[in-house]
Amino acid sequence: MKYAPPHILQFKAIGASDIGYISVAQYQDTIPFPIARAFWTYYTPHHVIRGRHAHHKLEQVLVAVAGAIEIKTESRSGEKQTFLLDRHDQGLYLPPPYWHTMQFSHNAVLLGLASIPFDEKDYIREYEVFKGAGSSE
Repeated sequence: MKYAPPHILQFKAIGASDIGYISVAQYQDTIPFPIARAFWTYYTPHHVIRGRHAHHKLEQVLVAVAGAIEIKTESRSGEKQTFLLDRHDQGLYLPPPYWHTMQFSHNAVLLGLASIPFDEKDYIREYEVFKGAGSSE
C-alpha cells in the first residue's frame, strides 16, 4: 500500500479567545484512517528521546495536547524531516514505515490516534533492521 509521507494535519479551531476553543479529529474528515486505539504519553523528561522505532502497518496521528514535542522522521531511503507540534489545532500524520524520535518539553502531553490495536510484531525497534528491510514506501 502507498501512503502519503509524514505531514501536518490542520484541525479546525472552533470558538473564540473569550470563550475557549474546541478542535475535532474525525475519521474521513481530518483523520485518514478509522481509529482503533488512542494512547497518550506524559511526564517525559526533556532529555529523554522517545520513539526510536518504526511500524510495518500502523498509521497514526500525533497531537501535542499540552506543551511542545519535536518529532523527527526518516524514510528508508534516508529522507529526514523535523516537525514541531506546539499547537492544539494541528497533528502529525505518521504512516508506516517511517523511523521516528520524539523529544518533549517538560510539560508536554502527546495524544496518539492509531489505525490498529497494539501489536508488538508491528514494531521495527532496531534501526539497522529498519534500514535493511526491503519493502517499499
